[in-house]
Amino acid sequence: MSQAALTIGYALTDDTLQHSCNQWLKATGHRQNPLGLGWDAVRFLREHPDGCDVIVFDRQGLTPEQLRDLRDADVLVPAVVIGDVSGSVDYHEAEVHLPADQLEQLSYSVDACIARFLRQGLRMGGASDSESSTGPAAQGEDATPPTWQLAQRLRERLGYLGVFYKRDPSRFLRSLPPGERAELFQSLERTYRDLLLSYFRDRPAANQALESFVNTAFFSDLPITKTVEIHMNLIDRFGKQLKLEGHNNDFLQDYRLALLDVMAHLCEMYRRSVPPDAELGARRRSSSRVASEGEVAQ
Repeated sequence: MSQAALTIGYALTDDTLQHSCNQWLKATGHRQNPLGLGWDAVRFLREHPDGCDVIVFDRQGLTPEQLRDLRDADVLVPAVVIGDVSGSVDYHEAEVHLPADQLEQLSYSVDACIARFLRQGLRMGGASDSESSTGPAAQGEDATPPTWQLAQRLRERLGYLGVFYKRDPSRFLRSLPPGERAELFQSLERTYRDLLLSYFRDRPAANQALESFVNTAFFSDLPITKTVEIHMNLIDRFGKQLKLEGHNNDFLQDYRLALLDVMAHLCEMYRRSVPPDAELGARRRSSSRVASEGEVAQ
């Protein structure tokens, strides 16, 4: 996201983990600010609502009680939760989950958590950008839901409609140095493996793994052929392991549903990446073309 430098706040218990986060976000140019742990982080966020654009925390850095305190005080910011994918919601519905062994995807998760937060704010405060002038904000400050206020402020600070419309080509997979490209691809393989392992036995966890994979695939512009390659390679490995253990592996064909699920979510993200004005213009051009063809036919 070269369009704007953000302030990333940390509430992480592991110094090694925080160092890794620093390294993977260094190239983005974002400001990085340790907030402390527990109630220190809560106090900072409550007293400085504009002091942090995104918070990155683990489940020891901020406990359920402390996160509940932030929710009760209407202190909601885009968030990346570092830790095992469990399917649970720790802070709010727009948070993004990222396992500690997949930190290569952190910068893309930051983009994704902002995009989700902005969408959540719009759902609560207005149906579309075109309605913002007549929505809750136009009815007075007291009528505006807190989440919408925060999303609106973040949009104004960043200066564009949302990161879905502003992917950074310099961070596309094909633009990365060979070493970083290989590390990101391996990290995506681990995410996809998490998705397959939980797909039929733990749907909430599978959904979070799916979202994590799709978010990074979208923001890194992962080719569709590479997504299929990841799927086929993992299924092939699973099949060989099952065969060695003397098990039937015919059921692995059912995991094609996971690949279809990923493709469907990617299609939806690309659809949302089209700015409303461009989408409207395309529809108008299509309507004009149909009308012209009708006139010629007559």
